Amino acid sequence: MTRPLRLVIGGGGTGGHTVPAVAVLRALRARIDVEALWIGSRRGVERRFAEQSNVPFRWIPTGKLRREPTPRTLLDLTAVPLGILAAAVLIRTFRPDVVFGTGGYVSVPVVIAGWLNRVPIVIHEQTAIAGLATRIAARFADAVAISFEATRSQFRNNTIPLIHTGLPVRCELLRGDAQRALQHFGFTKELPLIYVTGGVLGAHALNETIAAALPDLLQITQVLHQCGPAQLNGDFPRLLAQRSKLPYSLQTRYVVVEFLTTELPDVYAAADLVIGRAGASTVAELAALGKPAILVPLPGARGDEQTANARLLSDAGSAILVPQHELTPQRIVALVEQLVADREALATMGQRGKVLAVPDAAERLADLIQATARSRSAANAPPVPRAR
Repeated sequence: MTRPLRLVIGGGGTGGHTVPAVAVLRALRARIDVEALWIGSRRGVERRFAEQSNVPFRWIPTGKLRREPTPRTLLDLTAVPLGILAAAVLIRTFRPDVVFGTGGYVSVPVVIAGWLNRVPIVIHEQTAIAGLATRIAARFADAVAISFEATRSQFRNNTIPLIHTGLPVRCELLRGDAQRALQHFGFTKELPLIYVTGGVLGAHALNETIAAALPDLLQITQVLHQCGPAQLNGDFPRLLAQRSKLPYSLQTRYVVVEFLTTELPDVYAAADLVIGRAGASTVAELAALGKPAILVPLPGARGDEQTANARLLSDAGSAILVPQHELTPQRIVALVEQLVADREALATMGQRGKVLAVPDAAERLADLIQATARSRSAANAPPVPRAR
C-alpha cells in the first residue's frame, strides 16, 4: 500500500489565504490519501477552516511584514524568528513530503522552516500583485504558482518554475440553489437581490455606506448583507438597529448576517449583483460564477493589490470599480438603479468575467504539489536562496 502524502499547509490570517488551501486539500484527498498539518496564526480564521476540514492545527508566533516602520514593526520583527523556530520544530516532528505556502505573512516562517528542514516547497500567490511575503518565500521555494497570468511579469528575473494554476474556488460554490436561498432568507423572485460582502472579516466603510443607502436601495431591490463578526467591527448590532427603523415592508427586503457558511453557494446562485471588496478569493468566485459586481477595493492594501484584482474584472467588463474615497450612498444607489434596470443585461455583464476563471485550478495545484513532493527527497541539500 502506498503511504499517505504528508502535507504541511502554511498560511492564513484572512479568508483569501485560507479558502484556496481548503479547495486544494479536497482535490488531493479525492485522488490520494493525505495526512495534513496546518500551521497558522493564533487568531486567524485558518483555525476554523482547518477544524472544518478535519486537519490538525498548530499556531506559531507571527508578525506582519511591513514596508514602512510603525510602532509595531519591532514587535513583529521579533515574532518572525520565533515563528520560524516554532514551525521548524513542528515540521521536523511531522516530517512532511511537501510544504504548501498559501501566501501572506503567516506563510513566511513556515516556508523558511520547511527549507531549513530540506522539505520541497510550493507557494501560491492569490492576488494579481505579488506581495512582499511571496517575494520573500519565493527565495526558498521549488515552485511558485500564480492565480493570474498578469502576475507573471512581476517575476521576470525568477529562476524558479512559475506555473499559472489559477485560484481555486470551492466546488460547492458552483452548485448553489437560488430558490433555496430565497426561501431561507424570505426573499422573492420579483425584486433583484443584491449580495453585499466585505469578506470573512467584513468591511466597516462598506457597511456604513450600505446602511445609509438602505432606504433608497430597498425601494428597488432586496439586500442580503454579510457584515463581518460583531467583535471585529461592531457593525452587526448597528445594522440590526438600522433595520428595525425601516418600514415593515422594507424590513422584509433586508437581511443582515455576520457571516455565511453552508448558505453561501445558494446566496451566490440567487444574487443578481454583488457589492464587495476585491480580495482575490472574491474575484475568483465572481469570475467562476459569472456574477456582475460593484467592487470597492480595500485602500492601503499592500501594493494596492485589491485595486489590481478589481481591474481584472473591470477590464473584462463584468464589474464596476469604485475607489473607497468615491464611495457614497448616492453613488451606490445610482449605480444599482442603473444596473438592475435591465436584469438580462446585468446577467450578461457577469458572464464576461468567466474569461478569467480557471475551472480546474485546485486540480492544477494538486498536480503541482504532488510533482514537487516527488521531485526531491527530504535528504537532498537545501537550495541556495535566489537573489532578487
